[in-house]
This record gives sequence, structure tokens and C-alpha cells, in this order.
Amino acid sequence: MTAEHLRQVDRIAGLNILVAILALSIGALLGVFQGLEHARVINIYPWLQPVIKTYYQGLTLHGALNAIVWTTFFICGFFTFAFVRSLNRPLKYLWMSWLAFGVMVLGLLTAAVPMLTNNASVLYTFYPPMLADWAFYVGLTLLVVGSWIVGYSMYFTYYAWRKENPEKRAPFIALAATITMVLWQIATLGVAAEILFILLPNALAPMLGFTAPGMDPLLSRTLFWWFGHPLVYFWLLPAYVSWYAMLPAQTNGKMFSEPLARLVFWLFLLFSTPVGFHHQYADPGIPEIWKYIHMIFTFGVGFPSLITAFTVVASLEIGARARGGKGYLHWITRLNWGDPSYAAQNLAMILFIFGGIGGIINASYNVNMATHNTMWVPGHFHLTVGSATTMTFFGISYWLVPKLTGRKLFTPKLALAQAWTWFFGMLFFANAYHILGLLFSVPRRTMLGSAPYYSSQWTPQMIESVVGLAFLTISATLFFAIMLFTVLLPRKLDKPIEMPVAQPLDPTPAPKWLDTWWPWLNGAIALVILSYGPMLFQLIRDAENWSRGIRVW
Repeated sequence: MTAEHLRQVDRIAGLNILVAILALSIGALLGVFQGLEHARVINIYPWLQPVIKTYYQGLTLHGALNAIVWTTFFICGFFTFAFVRSLNRPLKYLWMSWLAFGVMVLGLLTAAVPMLTNNASVLYTFYPPMLADWAFYVGLTLLVVGSWIVGYSMYFTYYAWRKENPEKRAPFIALAATITMVLWQIATLGVAAEILFILLPNALAPMLGFTAPGMDPLLSRTLFWWFGHPLVYFWLLPAYVSWYAMLPAQTNGKMFSEPLARLVFWLFLLFSTPVGFHHQYADPGIPEIWKYIHMIFTFGVGFPSLITAFTVVASLEIGARARGGKGYLHWITRLNWGDPSYAAQNLAMILFIFGGIGGIINASYNVNMATHNTMWVPGHFHLTVGSATTMTFFGISYWLVPKLTGRKLFTPKLALAQAWTWFFGMLFFANAYHILGLLFSVPRRTMLGSAPYYSSQWTPQMIESVVGLAFLTISATLFFAIMLFTVLLPRKLDKPIEMPVAQPLDPTPAPKWLDTWWPWLNGAIALVILSYGPMLFQLIRDAENWSRGIRVW
């Protein structure tokens, strides 16, 4: 692999991460505005006109930029960087990665126009009959297609490596990254079908001068949630790649069990998609038996995370004891807490414990009915994508951005403070929202500050959420400042940074069945067909496309 090829790969990775961080900076700022509005501290949106015209426009931007743009661009950049180094092989078609970035940026800009002009204020889930401008759907489609091309670039390279090394086990990082991109391709088929066959024709109809064909909201929601829940694992699995294969090396540890790590990723591929009906427990038209089947699969997809909780902690314990740790729990103090990259990711794991517990509650049929349309759910989101994923990406950035730029991380102690302030901010913020949802059934997706039913009983939790929001605002400001000064200040690295890779505790190669695609991929496809096929056939056959697109805000 030539130095020039690596420079090109690093350039692609760096540009993806740049776009990701820019998106997060805007999305996070809008999140601050929403939190202040909810708590009746101040409603900033009237002062943002004509740039941001409504609260719901801000909410759409917050969800789209943070949950889709920040995550997708960062994942594509991180995987592009790590994949080639894991295989120690150049990308088969480097031009595909450049094409992918261009298509994704084009998609982002196309979708940004209607969002910024208040012509796509349909929220992150864009449920019909709310209908956005056609450019919003075209932009989202291009963004997804661009991420598919990143996956294809990896598949071609993986296949070429496999032909060159037929008897070797694929390196874990390369295998896990490839599994994640395959999962993403399967998951996005649902939302692609919704956009191409339902939303886009209805959005284009007025412009082209023909009658809109109409929409069936239940069919649309079903196709969205085919995508909506596995999206969570697209966010999560890159963090798992780092937790399993990189984080132990940052604290002198080893990978406790590489075969278990491989099994975890295969299980996610198998069970991540046939779970969407647990988001539709209250939807009429879907028989209970199908909801129960998806509930069982949702509990099943919790199993690989349970494995992760034990195996990753074991990997870290090995490192802590190598650093002089003793006792049943005192070894925890010997972990590499002084390294901001390590600390951010370990704190992310701690917050994800609570996010995982909340996920099991969300999957439970009757308990879900009490919490699903309440503030409990955004509280849960902020422990998963807002903590497990985002804090891990912060931690990765603290070694990856210096690696890509060749410059020292700006003030590591400030980066350490950033990790801890985000941790405490999310503890306060998410706890407040969970209580508001569970105890008071405070609704989500609502401009609460203006709600006539706003209750003084909510005040203690709203104050707690604002305390958390203050910590998060400080933390986000620190992160963006650290990234900016790391890139701009001419402080060259004393020595090159190498990608951290944890060696397995047992060097014995993993069993062949954990390096073989066909049973897992075929199983995943079969489960999708079995869990969605009969119900989708019925919904398509009985579709009543009487809903016309409406603009609410």
C-alpha cells in the first residue's frame, strides 16, 4: 500500500469527519434552543426569523443533522480510515470513495435547502400525511446512496483481500466494519421504498401538474420502521468496533475474546432488522401476533449487547491489572482515565448501560404503551445516539483528527474536561426527561413551552434538564474549540500516531464459521422476509391511498 494511497484515504476520511462535525455544531445549537423552550426559560425561535421560522423547523434540523448527517458522515470517514489499515490493503477502487463523498455532500445540500426554507418541517421521522418539498426526499436518497457506495468500495476491497488470502481469517476491524455496512444496506431498503414509491411521487405531483396518488400512512410507517430501528445499530456498531478492538489497546489491555466479538456482530446482522413493529405497538391494522414476533426479536437483539457488557469490561480489566490494578473493583481506578480519548469512550459505555436498560423497557409491549409518546423517548435517544455513539465519536476524534492532520491535540486536559462535562450533562438531562415521561406522561415532539397544559409539577425535572443542558452546552463548545484549534494551530506531532489495535488474549484463530458470510447473511435476509413479508403483502394489497400531503407548519 503506497503512501500516496494512504494520503488519499486520509483525505477522504478527514473531509467526511469535517462535514460531520459541522453538522453536529448546528444540530447541537438547535438542541440547546429546544431544551430552553421546553423548560420555559426562553423561546429563542422568534428571534431566529427569518432563518428558522418555527420550533418544528428547528426540531427537524436538530434530528436530521444529529441523527443522520453527523453519524453517517463520521461513520463513513472512520470506517474508510480503519478498514484499509485493518486489511493492510489499498481500496480496490479508490475513486468510489471519492464519488461516495461527493454524492453524500450533494444529498446534504439538496436536503438542506427545503429544511432551511421551512419547506421540510416534517420532523426526523417524516410520517405521512405530512409532506415535505421533493428536494428533501431527493437529498436524503442521495445521502443514503452515497453511504451505500462507501459500502460497495469496502465490499470490493474485502472480496479482493479474500481472494488473495483464502485461508486467513479476516481481521476483526475490517470484518466488523463490513458487517455494519451490509446491515445498513438491508436496513435502508425500507426507507428507500417509502421515499421512491410513496413520498417522492406525492411531493413531485403538484410541480409536474398531475394528481397526487395519495398515501397510506400505515404502510409508510411500516416501511420507515423497517429502517428506523436498525439505524440505531448503524450508529452503535462503529462504537462497538472501537470498544472491542481499539479501546483496550488504549489502556494496555487485550481483546478478551475475538470469537465472541465476531459473534456479536453476526448476531446484530441477524436480528437488527426484524424489530420495527415494536415502534408500532399502538398502530391499528397490524395484528398482535406480528407485534409479538418483533418484540421477541427486539429482546433477541439485546443479547449481543449483553455479551458486549461482559467481554469489553473483561478486556479493560486485563489492561487495568497490567497497569497495577488490584482487588475486585479497585482496578477500575487504574484504567487510563487521564487520556481524553479513552475517558470519553469509557464514560460513553457507562451511560449506555442506562440506555440499554431503557431499550429493553421500550421493547416491552405493555410498558412501551405507557412511555412511547412521552419525553421518556428523547431521554432514551440522548443516552444512545447522544451518549454511547456521540461520546465514542468524540473519543475517536481525539486520536484520529491529530492523526489525519499531523498536529497535536489542543490541550488534552481541556479535552478531558469536555468528556466529563458531557457525561454529567447527559446524566442530568436524560434523567429529567425519563422522569417527565414515566411519571407525568409529558408528550414528546411538542412545543411544550407554549402548551396550555404545562404543569408546575414538571418544574423540578425541567430545572434538572436545564442544569444538564448547561453542562452539555459547555461541553459542546469545548469540543468544537478543541477540534478547531487542533486543526489550525501549527503544533506538529512529535511522533506519528498509530491506529490503536487491541491484540486478542488468545492468538488462536477464530473458528471458520465466524468468518463465513453465507449462513449469517442468508439468515438475516430470511428473517426479514419472514418477519415483514406477509404483513407487507397484506398492507400493500389493502392499501388505501386516501391521504393527501399536508403542510402543518
